[in-house]
Amino acid sequence: MIYTVTFNPALDYVVRVENLKLGEVNRSNAEAVFYGGKGINVSTVLKNIGVDSVALGFVAGFTGREIENGVKALGVDTDFITLDKGMSRINVKLKAEEETEINGQGPDIPEADIEKLFAQLDKLTAGDCLVLAGTIPSSLPSDIYETIMSRLMDKDIEIVVDATRDLLLNVLKYHPFLIKPNNHELGEMFGVELKTDEEITEYAMKLLDMGAKNVLISMAGDGAILVTESREVFRMGVPKGKVVNSVGAGDSMVAGFIASYFKDHDYLEALKFGTATGSATAFSEGLAEADLVHELYSRL
Repeated sequence: MIYTVTFNPALDYVVRVENLKLGEVNRSNAEAVFYGGKGINVSTVLKNIGVDSVALGFVAGFTGREIENGVKALGVDTDFITLDKGMSRINVKLKAEEETEINGQGPDIPEADIEKLFAQLDKLTAGDCLVLAGTIPSSLPSDIYETIMSRLMDKDIEIVVDATRDLLLNVLKYHPFLIKPNNHELGEMFGVELKTDEEITEYAMKLLDMGAKNVLISMAGDGAILVTESREVFRMGVPKGKVVNSVGAGDSMVAGFIASYFKDHDYLEALKFGTATGSATAFSEGLAEADLVHELYSRL
């Protein structure tokens, strides 16, 4: 089974406004609510392409109830921990001439509830896959990814980490199955600007040397590069299409990759399917749907 963890889920409230005027009353042209968080995105896309998973994490208050009910309504199995105090955050995504975001802070997570999450994860068994994705809220220990991976390292669980900079570098000693920085994040980890495929591959290899098993580097419209545990390098372009939404495209790539790999254990096919899935989200208003994923896959 695949499990995803979202430490700080959100209701993403997307508002479209024409001719936004600061300091005045503005009226929206369109509104939508999405259930946000990188782990939730991965679980949602997995469900859309026919793969089951369980979404874990923390929710609180009326917004937390809405997140849990909404994710369940999408067909995703959940086992969220409900906090006694606070409320899950609301992120306001204001789309006008320029895009502006106001992200909520989220609730404090007590030690006792962190232990509940550890107890859930301790039940995972050999062959399971765990996706740890996104930033860590300030109320959690900054090394919680490391703590989780340390607890699970002898259980033959494949762990995917989609995070940035030190959060990612610090877990490499626990040999994650897959990490997915983008090309800019990869350069930031080493304090360099990466301009060519050869440079990107060189620094991805350094992450293998530091402990990662597989490194998937997303490069937006330039496609993706996969460096595998056997040090094979695969390059994949992207299908043609109009980008209308970049939110969740990286999460969708992760979902497509693991869905394909754990079905066929073929790295090139996993890269191809992951690229198609990420592109399907980029070309859609929401997250990737199966029909578009398979259409784009056939064009790669």
